[in-house]
Amino acid sequence: MRLKVVAGNWKMNKTYGEALMLATEVAYDASKVHHQRLLTILAPPFPFLSAVSRSIEGTEGMAVAAQNCHQEEAGAFTGEVSVPMIISAGARFVIIGHSERRMIFNESNELLLQKTKSAINHGLKPIFCVGETKAQRDSGKHFETIKEQLDETIFHLNEFSFLEIIIAYEPVWAIGTGVNASAAQAQEMHAFIRQTISGKFNQKLGDSVSIIYGGSVSPKNAKEIFSCKDVDGGLIGGAALNTEDFSNIRKAMISCLE
Repeated sequence: MRLKVVAGNWKMNKTYGEALMLATEVAYDASKVHHQRLLTILAPPFPFLSAVSRSIEGTEGMAVAAQNCHQEEAGAFTGEVSVPMIISAGARFVIIGHSERRMIFNESNELLLQKTKSAINHGLKPIFCVGETKAQRDSGKHFETIKEQLDETIFHLNEFSFLEIIIAYEPVWAIGTGVNASAAQAQEMHAFIRQTISGKFNQKLGDSVSIIYGGSVSPKNAKEIFSCKDVDGGLIGGAALNTEDFSNIRKAMISCLE
């Protein structure tokens, strides 16, 4: 059965002390309320990776992710962080292709594929993001956009490497805009992604890949979204910065498993 995932992307938020407090609180909550099929991931800013990794160490069902990585192992790339560095800081996952990286930092599909290959080659598991803008959805090109993103990136991997990936679907038009995608819209796109994977590889692989939703998940809408057949959890932004909200989202996922 597919792994369920609730991942908190802290983006560029929190100071060192605040990050430690949040990680400790989430770890305590996860130790009290957990499920064997649920993986809770925290993605703090780079400077806090090691400290957050230590603070959750020993908590069953928890892991740490980096929010980005460089495609090269080492070199004269001032300000960048490599996959070996991330692993040495205790992270097991890395977010690749987030809409903010694509749009603000102009990361291309070719670059994202290089980053993904580097992560997998070193044993770091990618949380690979895909998603369409409001203009692409309004013009009816949302399925075409997602397929193109898959075709030009992770569909270049072999089946064995593909098994290492968690896919995160982010409707860019529903992130921080106040406009939420409906559960039906989330399910429709997740089902499309799963069917597209099955068509590219095989049904078994399509059924085994965890596909999580990243469009403004909150305690209010989490259970409805997580109840969808093809939604395997969430990539949580703002709500992940608050222990109570994140805890309630985790509980919503667990309630769907019981």
